[in-house]
Amino acid sequence: MAPRRPTIRDVATLAGVSIATVSNVFSGSKPVNAELRERVERAARELSYQVDRAASQLRSGQAKVVGMLVPDLDDAFFTSLVSRLEVMAGKDGYDVIVASSRDDVEVEKSRLAALLGWRPSGLVAVPCSDTVPQLLADEAHRLPMVLADRVEREGSFVDTVAIDNFEAGEIAARHLVALGHRDVVIAASHLSFAPIRERVRGAETFMLSSIGVPPVVVELGSNGERGAEIFQQWLARHSRPTAVLALTNVTTLGVLSALAATRIDVPEQVSIIGFDDYAWMSARKTALTAIRQPLDEMARVVWDRLRARMSGDQSPPHQIELNISLQVRDSVRSLAGLENQPAAVVPSPSQDDLPEAGQKAVH
Repeated sequence: MAPRRPTIRDVATLAGVSIATVSNVFSGSKPVNAELRERVERAARELSYQVDRAASQLRSGQAKVVGMLVPDLDDAFFTSLVSRLEVMAGKDGYDVIVASSRDDVEVEKSRLAALLGWRPSGLVAVPCSDTVPQLLADEAHRLPMVLADRVEREGSFVDTVAIDNFEAGEIAARHLVALGHRDVVIAASHLSFAPIRERVRGAETFMLSSIGVPPVVVELGSNGERGAEIFQQWLARHSRPTAVLALTNVTTLGVLSALAATRIDVPEQVSIIGFDDYAWMSARKTALTAIRQPLDEMARVVWDRLRARMSGDQSPPHQIELNISLQVRDSVRSLAGLENQPAAVVPSPSQDDLPEAGQKAVH
């Protein structure tokens, strides 16, 4: 026979306090002095007691749970976003339930249904396609929610938070052109994603207007190993570009793997700009120049908007865009005739220096 699961009454008895005090310690609904809190937490540890969140919700009628849906937990960007939101939610007394759609629309429907089954107080969703799931549209009138990252800029029925993807592509292209690069390949994941299309459009628009030559676009998908194979095959069939602009952290890895497999040196033979700027990008013999997304700011804005909606904010949907920044390192070389021209003298679309991370809100 399985051992009996410890109850809140057992914790109260061992700690020498009332059941209400134990409940207040774990729910945060009322303040408890430090000495009593320590007794309760120590008793809970000794008994291996776990709070029954579902039962607590039923008793209180209030969920202290938020759901989060992301396309792929193998992608460092999404796991980093989840991690930051968990910390912020925890400080406000919320638990976070996370699900991954595996970049599959049918799986997305199933995962959303499971998350909504918890009757969460709110939901953060990164759709796996340009089409917002119908289930979200159906729930938007009653469930506070925020859409992040893979979202259209206009016309959303809920709050959205994303980077200025056009600006990201433009700033990267501006840096390459300033250093004399004309033969540029863009390593995209999926052109079916609106943010990726916007990054491509930003780079293409700048290159066409400045030098009259568009970049070549190669789709590598969302799997690093498969992307490396695709790019290696592309290199075998085409002349070598002078530079590659990778539009996600996964395509950055794919390009680097393909270049390593074909023994192409960075930046002596091919320059590269990466995306997302993780620690490993600078912990290399040749540190990568990279587009940095303001991940901490994105998580903070997402949580601020969701918390406001859960608190009753009924204002019209906010479409918030965050600015990116370019981290200039060693992976882009100057071509003949431009070795002495630093990238910093090239003006950005709106100012003389590269933009700091920030936000632009459209209501």
